Amino acid sequence: MIIFTYSVARQNLAKLFDIAKNEEVIIPRRDGSNFSLMAKEMEENTSPFEVPGIQTKASTQYILDAVRESRSE
Repeated sequence: MIIFTYSVARQNLAKLFDIAKNEEVIIPRRDGSNFSLMAKEMEENTSPFEVPGIQTKASTQYILDAVRESRSE
């Protein structure tokens, strides 16, 4: 764990990201609050927009009609 002051963190954000790939970075503020910066590992070959689907009895036309109705109000 490495601790950077808020001011130093602002000036060296790219460096902090590189460090956070390997270890936790703590950034304390004057008001006593502390923030932690850590890299979030993503699964290989996945998109952040990939979400599981759901089963529903609603038809495409029903959904489109509902969207049109909500926009007209």
